[in-house]
Amino acid sequence: MRGLRRYAFALGPLAAAVLWGVMFVVSKWSFALVPPVTLGFFRVALGAAALWVGFRLVGDGTATPDREDWPALVGLGGWVTVTIVAQFLGTELTNASQGSLLTVLTPIFVVLLSGALLGERVTTTKALGIALAAFGTAVVVAGQYDLRRIAVGNAAGVALLVVASFAWAGYTVWGVAVVRKYSALSAATYSTIAATPMLGALAVVELWYLGRGIATIPLGWPSLLSVAFLGFGSTAAAWYLWYKGLEYVPAGTVAVFYFLQPVVGTGLAAALLDEQVGAWFVAGSLTIGAGVWVVSRERADEPARKRHGDGSELRE
Repeated sequence: MRGLRRYAFALGPLAAAVLWGVMFVVSKWSFALVPPVTLGFFRVALGAAALWVGFRLVGDGTATPDREDWPALVGLGGWVTVTIVAQFLGTELTNASQGSLLTVLTPIFVVLLSGALLGERVTTTKALGIALAAFGTAVVVAGQYDLRRIAVGNAAGVALLVVASFAWAGYTVWGVAVVRKYSALSAATYSTIAATPMLGALAVVELWYLGRGIATIPLGWPSLLSVAFLGFGSTAAAWYLWYKGLEYVPAGTVAVFYFLQPVVGTGLAAALLDEQVGAWFVAGSLTIGAGVWVVSRERADEPARKRHGDGSELRE
């Protein structure tokens, strides 16, 4: 039991990566029913409502963030807005597999930003794990696509997905201070609330540009179920679980779990959207898993830590 507890920090980011892998398939399918930015607004608005209810019910052991922290929370909402818009527009212009694969640049950006801004040290073990996972991703991509053509015809979509990767890295790294001062639930709740009006304004612009109104969006079970999963699953649950990992470990360690997203996304795309996979996918997936395991082993050798708002450590 004690051995399993040493790996408990990994459960949040791991579950979040799985939910995001499913998200790329659901969102790609949903674009036929709801425009991408508008879908992003519905997703975040529903996620914000769910997080707020959870926060009020649980209490989370923390008070409302101090006034001086509100600019940071609004800034996190800005990172969320850029992520959602770039991610959904990029996914619409590519396919579900490319969408999940290209955003694995996020761990690289997180490591770079956390080193530059948080002073996190990249150990040999962590570097090896990240390198293995990145190599595994390259193997999966090479098996799925002609690398010389991966950006041909999808240049705008690829560029948007790269922007989404950097923006989520920003949300991860800049969120560390808020998460450790308050909690994962506090940071996820208030940053998601801050993003909701930003995405709402952009959704209005999108619908105006497309010449559509809210009444033109179908309200059948398919669209309602997809929005429900995106709001409750890939937003409320996944964002909280992702930040939960940051309560205990460095951002660079949490980020490596993001590499598992393309395994889920590509596998589901093959199962549900008839996108083809082969032996390269299996080999790459195993390599990604090995890289994640290496990084998690490094953390397992150290006791879990959580910090108070003043920076002092709270031993579990």
